Amino acid sequence: MPKISTHSSLFDAALLGEAVKESFLRLNPVILARNPVMFTVGVSSVLATFFTLRDAVLGLPFIVGGQIALWLWITVLFGNFAEAVAEGRGKAQAESLRKTKTETPAKKVTSVDAKTWDIVSATSLRVGDLIVAEAGDVIAGDGEIVKGIATVDESSITGESAPVIRESGGDRSAVTGGTRVLTDRIVIEIRANPGESFLDRMIGLVEGATRQKTPNEIALNILLVGLTLIFLIVCVTLQGFAAYSGAMIPVIYLIALLITLIPTTIGGLLSAIGIAGMDRLVAFNVVAKSGRAVEAAGDIDTLLLDKTGTITLGNRMASAFIPVDGASEEELAKAAMLSSLADDTPEGKSIIRLAEEKFGWHAQDRQTPDMRFVPFSAHTRMSGVDTDSLSIRKGAPDSILILSGNSGSAETLRSVERVAKTGGTPLLVAQDKKILGVVHLKDIIKPGIHERFSTLRRMGIRTVMITGDNPVTAAAIAAEAGVDDFLAEASPEKKLELIRREQASGKLVAMCGDGSNDAPALAQADVGVAMNTGTSAAREAGNMIDLDSDPTKLIEIVMIGKQLLMSRGALTTFSIANDVAKYFAIIPALFMGIYPGMKALNLMRLASPESAILSAIIFNALILIALVPLALRGVAYHPAPASVILRRNLAIYGGGGVILPFMGIKAIDLIVSGLMG
Repeated sequence: MPKISTHSSLFDAALLGEAVKESFLRLNPVILARNPVMFTVGVSSVLATFFTLRDAVLGLPFIVGGQIALWLWITVLFGNFAEAVAEGRGKAQAESLRKTKTETPAKKVTSVDAKTWDIVSATSLRVGDLIVAEAGDVIAGDGEIVKGIATVDESSITGESAPVIRESGGDRSAVTGGTRVLTDRIVIEIRANPGESFLDRMIGLVEGATRQKTPNEIALNILLVGLTLIFLIVCVTLQGFAAYSGAMIPVIYLIALLITLIPTTIGGLLSAIGIAGMDRLVAFNVVAKSGRAVEAAGDIDTLLLDKTGTITLGNRMASAFIPVDGASEEELAKAAMLSSLADDTPEGKSIIRLAEEKFGWHAQDRQTPDMRFVPFSAHTRMSGVDTDSLSIRKGAPDSILILSGNSGSAETLRSVERVAKTGGTPLLVAQDKKILGVVHLKDIIKPGIHERFSTLRRMGIRTVMITGDNPVTAAAIAAEAGVDDFLAEASPEKKLELIRREQASGKLVAMCGDGSNDAPALAQADVGVAMNTGTSAAREAGNMIDLDSDPTKLIEIVMIGKQLLMSRGALTTFSIANDVAKYFAIIPALFMGIYPGMKALNLMRLASPESAILSAIIFNALILIALVPLALRGVAYHPAPASVILRRNLAIYGGGGVILPFMGIKAIDLIVSGLMG
């Protein structure tokens, strides 16, 4: 008996197809198959196919069939193994948060007035230790400011782009480890031991979050396990029926029969279906870490979006000049622009840009040699410019009012209040201590987002904005953006609680975010889409990364997810029909020697039990290869009710799954029996 050759390269088998080869080699690092049962089935298939063909009758068809089946199932095993590795890597991590905690240096001092310090690790700090933080430093631990005042960028923690003023005493003295000091110098007393800080809490929440299995995933697992057990029982009991009739079926035939009947087709195609979905996501500049996320996107019910950097651009921009007390808009704009010439912040640049757009000025042409710029200070909470003839200041309303020496006119106070109520930030501008008006700074809604949210609503997806703003500000921004609901003053725990509440009611939840405080929610959500412009912690926690940082791209993600589900549904229907058809085609041929009456059920008139088994094995290998292009291309997505999709699947793929095995196995049987004869 000739031995089956197994020395050739995995991709030497031409019938494997370049599409499969390129898909496995090109798509790094995720290959989508997620059923552990199918991994076991694949192992059994490789071994049983090999030994069945080894012990088969001599002839070229068996060698060819063995090569096809063997290399095909090794490829399936490779896909399942790669997926297992990818799923592990796709699990939410908190490495960047841990690095922030462990790698941030601290300037430790012995007293509040100390002029020198020792550089120590943040992990060595204990409650009561004193540290100094200057402009540009990352605060090494949670604590209270005991001396000084500074502007602090807390966006990496809160997601809010606007810097905040932190100072000793009062309710603005608390600072959080991982935030950055932008101006001035502060002395901080540490209030949290290692393991008790905000970052430690975030790490615990991220690593404690678990994504649920999707309904489709659960249903497919039940189906595959159920069919595998049914056919296993059938194959085991067949020997008993044969023994009762005084005959014996070779065990190797029963193993081969089991492999032919159990639903290996859909298990082998899961990788190709997922690859196709991931490839389409890449075309929209979205990187998926997990195939499960692509599938879940097709069934999303609720979308949660962080406000800053997700719904809004993330930086406050000047949107209007509001003159008061008889000043003209041009006069206000000119003063605001001159005071911003040396301001490199996004807010300062936006003031210059707005003035240039409104009045056609060129800011640099307005600069004169006698200008002396006053940088922003957390102490004064204002900045400005002085010349030989005038003095201009812009800043927080209370600071400018104190500078001007009055409590402000009714018109000024109304303008400030109106800007604040709409979710904006008011800046007062004064020239020679006379208030000219208000500059309205607002976090700009991303272009076209309102229309995109309307599209999501028509798709049946409820949108919820999450923000740390107060309810009044949150309501104004939610109305402008067009979301269905909002959660104001949201802490990481509140976000996590909202997602779990939605999931407990049977809904699938997607979360879009960019801050470290979004990381636990991104880790818990069924689909966690992290903005590429966000923090490392957010990108690690999500299972998708949007390279364009456009939350409304979820529309495309959902469409691709729905197409993936439709493709899998169609191929699952075909696979089940295919396996059932093979059952009724092979069993009569296998038993017609024992029960002559079963010849009437041998509709395909297969030549012998040996040729029937071998033809079914070869067909099993060939049909999987033939379906790979369809799995990669996917079934065209047409929005339709589930009943319509089900009828179409049953008619096209169910009917095809019944007819094709009869035709294919019969054709192979003619060739095999001819060569054997």
